[in-house]
Amino acid sequence: MKNIRHEPVAPTRMQWLAPGAAIDAHRHDDHQIVYAARGVLAITTDAGSWIAPATRAIWVPAGTVHAHQAHGGLDLHLVGLPATDNPLGLDEPTVLTVGPLLRELILAYTRAPDDESPERGRLRAVLLDQLRASQQEPVHLPAPTAPRLKALCAILQADPTDDRTLAALGKEVGASDRTLSRLFKADLGMTFPQWRTQLRLYHALILLAENTPVTTVAHMCGWSSASAFIDVFRRAFGHTPGSHQPR
Repeated sequence: MKNIRHEPVAPTRMQWLAPGAAIDAHRHDDHQIVYAARGVLAITTDAGSWIAPATRAIWVPAGTVHAHQAHGGLDLHLVGLPATDNPLGLDEPTVLTVGPLLRELILAYTRAPDDESPERGRLRAVLLDQLRASQQEPVHLPAPTAPRLKALCAILQADPTDDRTLAALGKEVGASDRTLSRLFKADLGMTFPQWRTQLRLYHALILLAENTPVTTVAHMCGWSSASAFIDVFRRAFGHTPGSHQPR
């Protein structure tokens, strides 16, 4: 990432981002919780991308160089926390489940960021308690570093419907399926089918934020049917894709 801004204090505020808008690469000396009450938020680092709909937030550790991308209109809520406040002990970006109570706490906390009242201190304490109880979600699309893996992943990113086997894709990038399988585990920490499913879910969330019909999303992301897509989506996120359509 180029032209990285250093903003020592991670802001606590509300911010609206138009569809397709972005916040360029920057870093803070503080931790930050980034939550989109509406739309789908993507955060990218050199290590990959994390994506979060309105039922998820992204934890960004202090010092992490990251950029934000809005998919659909983004009602963004940012919560800055001192580097000493790390309730989950996380040292890399992580997607967290946001239940109804944590959602309301984040909204309330970002509504009046300059209020230093005792009530706000209690609100922050409860927010940290809820973060400790928040479930971590594997909604991460890691970025490859090995050249042949980069080439293969670029093919699938350009066309998530590409359903070729690892062996067939390997012929195109000049590597055996055995070598590529080993690279997926060593470089990305997951198997080829797991990475391809993550990629397709990533694209699906973006398309849903753009109000694309569920059946169309299924076919544009490589699923053979809407029912197959809905089943995978429900297992990944705990609810159906229809709940991500803008109201």
